[in-house]
Amino acid sequence: MATSKPQRTPAEIEDIILRKILLVSLVDSMENDTRVVYLEMTAAEILSEGKELRLSRDLMERVLIDRLSGNFVSAEPPFQYLVNCYRRAHEEGKKIASMKDKNVRSEMELVVKQVKRLAVSYCRIHLGNPDMFPNWDMAPANVSLLLPLLFSEVSSSVDVFGGSSGSGGVSSPPGFLDELLKDADFDSMDPILKQLYEDLRGTVLKVSALGNFQQPLRALLFLVKYPVGAKCLVNHPWWIPNSVYMNGRVIEMTSILGPFFHVSALPDHTIFKSQPDVGQQCFSESATRRPADLLSSFTTIKTVMNNLYDGLAEVLMSLLKNSTIRENVLGYLAAVINKNSSRAQLQVDPLSCASSGMFVNLSAVMLRLCEPFLDANLTKRDKIDPQYVFSSTRLELRGLTALHASSEEVSEWINQNNPGKVDVAKEGSDGENRLLASQEATSSGNDSGGPSILHYNNPISSSSEKAKYPFICECFFMTARVLNLGLLKAFSDFKHLVQDISRSEDNLSTMKTMLEQTPSPQLQQEIARLEKDLESYSQEKLCYEAQILRDGGLLQRALSFYRLMVVWLVELVGGFKMPLPSPCPMEFSSMPEHFVEDAMELLIFASRIPRALDGVLLDDFMNFIIMFMASPEYIRNPYLRAKMVEVLNCWMPRRSGSTATSTLFEGHQLSLEYLVKNLLKLYVDIEFTGSHTQFYDKFNIRHNIAELLEYLWQVPSHRNAWRQIAKEEEKGVYLNFLNFLINDSIYLLDESLNKILELKELEAEMSNTAEWEQRPAQERQERTRLFHSQENIIRIDMKLANEDVSLLAFTSEQITVPFLLPEMVERVASMLNYFLLQLVGPQRKSLSLKDPEKYEFRPKELLKQVNEVLYIC
Repeated sequence: MATSKPQRTPAEIEDIILRKILLVSLVDSMENDTRVVYLEMTAAEILSEGKELRLSRDLMERVLIDRLSGNFVSAEPPFQYLVNCYRRAHEEGKKIASMKDKNVRSEMELVVKQVKRLAVSYCRIHLGNPDMFPNWDMAPANVSLLLPLLFSEVSSSVDVFGGSSGSGGVSSPPGFLDELLKDADFDSMDPILKQLYEDLRGTVLKVSALGNFQQPLRALLFLVKYPVGAKCLVNHPWWIPNSVYMNGRVIEMTSILGPFFHVSALPDHTIFKSQPDVGQQCFSESATRRPADLLSSFTTIKTVMNNLYDGLAEVLMSLLKNSTIRENVLGYLAAVINKNSSRAQLQVDPLSCASSGMFVNLSAVMLRLCEPFLDANLTKRDKIDPQYVFSSTRLELRGLTALHASSEEVSEWINQNNPGKVDVAKEGSDGENRLLASQEATSSGNDSGGPSILHYNNPISSSSEKAKYPFICECFFMTARVLNLGLLKAFSDFKHLVQDISRSEDNLSTMKTMLEQTPSPQLQQEIARLEKDLESYSQEKLCYEAQILRDGGLLQRALSFYRLMVVWLVELVGGFKMPLPSPCPMEFSSMPEHFVEDAMELLIFASRIPRALDGVLLDDFMNFIIMFMASPEYIRNPYLRAKMVEVLNCWMPRRSGSTATSTLFEGHQLSLEYLVKNLLKLYVDIEFTGSHTQFYDKFNIRHNIAELLEYLWQVPSHRNAWRQIAKEEEKGVYLNFLNFLINDSIYLLDESLNKILELKELEAEMSNTAEWEQRPAQERQERTRLFHSQENIIRIDMKLANEDVSLLAFTSEQITVPFLLPEMVERVASMLNYFLLQLVGPQRKSLSLKDPEKYEFRPKELLKQVNEVLYIC
């Protein structure tokens, strides 16, 4: 009968488990595993103390220190050893779980737990003091030893387009990083995480939308979810870099978060260009690519950029939830905004300003932070305090152009309302005596810190400010600034890029025509240069399209934000009702002008993108436009009020291609009562804009107004309102409207006809082939350009003249009285005589063109309309 195997004691089991985990031996057993270290000196000390040569919990730390302190070159270096101790402890823990004896199992679980805790503790000590233990690693890392472990912790199979995971085959034992970060104190982890954050930043530096940014982003999110990780990040010297050369680009490239926000598909200056090159990889020679390939590229870019937006929003949200560091986060966002204020200029210096990519990304992220207060009923809008504009020392808002008030008026108003207080604008931003009574009046609550929920209604306190504003208020104004410098600036850049492409295509066409007539090496070089430029422009245009125009979600979020903006602004004047109160409330008058301009620009841009306005509530925008487009005492800038007309122009049913917008014009009380009246008033007001280009600007603005009026004339309710206005304002606005309409008609027709004569002269020059080819190439080029320029001018002026005469014709048919007033009869007669002289007089033959329709020159139609007016008068 076989003898049963003797059962091991708990002490023996503990010894075996610890030897397996720590890879040490107190007995020289000629172990084959080179990783196992014989601690001879430790064994001798233990024997001299009269103890057994057996590993136990009591000896565990002593043995670990001796193992780390020895120079055992054939075994694992300290960091790898400690991490693998944790790994082996985890593996042993799984085996222990199957032990039948509950008491032994419980004891051994405590052993494993303690050895894990020790391994993590000494990891912290080693990482914070690398020279404490001998390190014989022959390839010392120039990056944090934690980086590969962190990457393995957050690795995914879809991290990069054909790239590697970045963890270098190193894996993090389950639970190791969690234990390292969970209960760690700031002082011990700060030097460790300082290096780690710098290295993490380096992995995304100059990485484009097609590169591996997703793994570093997940790693960043993993770290900031631990309080110690969040605190170390915002206390990092590079959180907001402190440099004498500090500017927008420096923050973008050197702050820890900056390179994450730089990841983009949008073009950037050559010095800061990211890889892989999105334009080159996705859109090179786009004219020859299959539509399906382009669509695939658009989808890929939209998807990865939304992954970036979601990840960065989650990082910021995680940081903002921690009340002890919320101020640091808002301080970072404010620094990015304030240091990039010059991005609002037409020409942006790429060396001193952050990239468009960063600010479009930041726009998308800020809009995500706004989502909780962009509900359909905008129920949280009362948390937005207009006093923030005057009293916040976080954002530089006071230097922005206001809707109506001058800076002197704002200062005087603040001083009147807060006697004895110092005006922030005059005092500067040195942090002393810069608070207003209005700040104290709006203060409420006390943020005691600690909760892990971001309370949108809670006020935010600052060590440098007594004022407290709810997060909603801070977030609202920051988002408005970011969108102005980001998404809206990108719209403007895209518009200019499209214009550059159009000009280059025209130049290329002209040069190719000239090359056919007179071959020249110089011309060939110029054509090659233009073709190269056009390829580059085309790639840039498609990158903008991929990241912005094709992202319906981004545009919809922006539209929701600006709906809140206009509703909130209207509440400053008493709500959606007419007539407006007089005088204009200073709270409204002092708001930054770009708040309204950006809303209008977004509406114009979105209106030109198919389906971008689907499901968007436009009623509030419509009412806002009707209320303010003819109110110069509320919105001083006539060009901004003219932009409102441009929005309405885009919404005309024949333009928008949607019947949904027709209800905006035909089913709204404010629209039916005030739209025609305010359009006629603006038509008159726009005569004097105050700009040096006002004479020419007015024609384009009036063209938009005329198109709208022509549409509204077809709507019976608006036509009735028009008749009523003509009756009530017979010698006021309506008379002025008719006067300006007649003036414009005469000027535009006269200008067009004179240009036709000049064009015919140029045409004659160019048709004389023998003489033309004898002229110098440069002169021919200049004359050809002049010819095309004249063609464009005639086309535009003729179109405007046709519109004005048409407007006169159809209004005079049903509203005759104003035309028969004594002060109007002679003016109308002079105009009609002039038109008849030009169209049927002696010089009519000199106005004949080969293709009059090309220039929108329709003399028969013009003559018919002139006769209609003549008949009525």
